[in-house]
Amino acid sequence: MAIPDFTVGTTAAMAGLESTFADELDALTVPWQGAQAPDPKLLVLNEQLGASLRLDIEALRSEDGVAVLSGSTAPAGAKPVAMAYAGHQFGGYVPLLGDGRALLLGEVKNGDGRRVDVHLKGSGRTPFSRGGDGFAVVGPMLREYLVSEAMYALGVPTTRALSVVATGRHVLRDGAEPGAVLARVAASHLRVGTFEFAVRRGEVLQPLAD
Repeated sequence: MAIPDFTVGTTAAMAGLESTFADELDALTVPWQGAQAPDPKLLVLNEQLGASLRLDIEALRSEDGVAVLSGSTAPAGAKPVAMAYAGHQFGGYVPLLGDGRALLLGEVKNGDGRRVDVHLKGSGRTPFSRGGDGFAVVGPMLREYLVSEAMYALGVPTTRALSVVATGRHVLRDGAEPGAVLARVAASHLRVGTFEFAVRRGEVLQPLAD
């Protein structure tokens, strides 16, 4: 798959977004643009979480902000990437899995000054998708939004949900279902498989560990 041209936003929807992972660990990423959503509509926005990340809530609710949250538009100055990792699947080691339907938009600083990832799920195919379509659907994304926020309220460390956007795309599962993109926030999206992949690359393992 060829790296697509980036459609860049013009608003302050993700002002202050950094690309530390993409810049410092580029051997573990592929620059990528989300699929264009035919008719993106914001279903839910976690304003409390957005405010804690010092994001402009009105900008996120704007047309350009919703385009960013759907993956259709890259935030101004951002370097969205699909992350590479290895892992075990169906009982065997797979040296290359990676984000098959997700993108790391970048990092923002929370109220404590710590960087957190802003990550999209269901934003379309990437070079790691293999036979998948890269999309997600409304029901599971709303469920993940609710469950992650419930776990947070119970004091369980977890990925948090920033938004769910309906894409206006019909996604084929058991039947045609409405497509959606979940924006989520976490301290990191590194996993054991990231280190397994880095071991095979050698030169990137120490920078990753640091």
